[in-house]
Formats: sequence, structure tokens, C-alpha cells
Amino acid sequence: MERFFRSLKEECIWQHRFESLGQARIVISRWIQYYNEERPHQALGYVAPRAHLALTG
Repeated sequence: MERFFRSLKEECIWQHRFESLGQARIVISRWIQYYNEERPHQALGYVAPRAHLALTG
């Protein structure tokens, strides 16, 4: 969990200057979707979760 929050801060939150809470929610939600589906993960051999699922199906 700590690694997730570190990635969230470094790759998303610190890269944006949010104008509103609503904008922050949209941007963070999109990043979480990217993290869970497309972003390569070290624990998966640097493969994205979606691709890993297709390989191990």
C-alpha cells in the first residue's frame, strides 16, 4: 500500500496543479485506472496487469 501511495504522489499528484477538488478526483481516478490496467509493474515482471492477465489467463 505504501508503494502505491508513493507512486500516486510522484507520478500523478505532484505532476499537476489542481484547480478544484473535482478536477483532482477526475485526474486521480484516471491515473488509478491506468495504474491498475496499463502501467507496468515490477512484481509482474514489468508487464502491465491487463497484459499479465492475458498471458496467465
